[in-house]
Amino acid sequence: MSPLRNEDGRRTTLSSLRPDTADWDHALRVALALLVPGVLLLLWGRPELLVYAEFGAFAGMYGRFERGRPRIVHQVQAGGLLIAGEAVGIALAFTRSPSWLLVLVAVVFVTVTSVLADAVRLRPAGPFFYLFALGATAMLPSDLAPPGVALAICAATVAFAVIVGNIGRPDPLRGRPWWDGIARLARRPAPSVGIHAVRYALAVGIAGTAGVLIGVDHANWAMAAAAVPLAVIDSSKPSEVHLGPVLNRALHRTIGTMIGLALTAALLAIDPGPTAVALVAIVLLLPTELFMARHYAIAIGFFTPLVLLMTELADPSEPARMLLYRGVDTLIGVVVGVAVALLVRSRAERRA
Repeated sequence: MSPLRNEDGRRTTLSSLRPDTADWDHALRVALALLVPGVLLLLWGRPELLVYAEFGAFAGMYGRFERGRPRIVHQVQAGGLLIAGEAVGIALAFTRSPSWLLVLVAVVFVTVTSVLADAVRLRPAGPFFYLFALGATAMLPSDLAPPGVALAICAATVAFAVIVGNIGRPDPLRGRPWWDGIARLARRPAPSVGIHAVRYALAVGIAGTAGVLIGVDHANWAMAAAAVPLAVIDSSKPSEVHLGPVLNRALHRTIGTMIGLALTAALLAIDPGPTAVALVAIVLLLPTELFMARHYAIAIGFFTPLVLLMTELADPSEPARMLLYRGVDTLIGVVVGVAVALLVRSRAERRA
């Protein structure tokens, strides 16, 4: 469970951390999916709207080890869930909904997206990014952008991410009927999809409620952090649920977040201006995805300032308070997530 170990339990070495050609190819495509929309928004003079493009670009993270139609299908599926998350979040922001309603809606949303994501075997696993898209956009100012414009930015970025992610990648199903690429949609759901969704609902609900009750701003960070430890549980293998990987993921998340908070503090202390902050945030997506499959803590060390800088552009706040709350939110979330993973198990998991 050491942060010096990868999530599969193997000890980290320099060679295991070193990205290979496939890592670079994938990470560059994901980064390009945000770079182009980001530059267009900067030319438009609206860097504060980058947050809407950010989550759309995350569609390119899916189907990392796939090619052709299987990859396209999974990226379109993930993109649809990301758009749905932003749509719900934008609606909550536009109506200036209270925090308790955000938590309630997030619980329903994470339950549904957990089932959908598990049913079609999306990877990265779990509803984390969709939930994060909902929570982050729900906390933005209601007048940041017209709802239609905000959602259009996300949808356009999703479409661009899917295109960029598949250019020049040969289709392994070439010459076979087109429906072979979507046959996985009709597969029988994994045996523990339901109990896994219940875990997410409980973790998100408890963490979000705790954040609201103690007055920590942006309870969405606590909810997102609660979902993280659960992502390593494979709903298709109920007999292989072990607490070790859950604790390891929680530890990686905590250490990576703290490193990311320190990096964010250093960047904000320089106060380089909105354009420079936007460009730094865009660039941070490259190392985030480059190390996501290599070492989760390192990836989160880049991911944390990426998200914080984007949201700071959209809704500036007092940096010290914001960084403190993000740290507290993360601790609340990972503790709740681990507790739920430990206590909520199906019969098959308890027999394992």
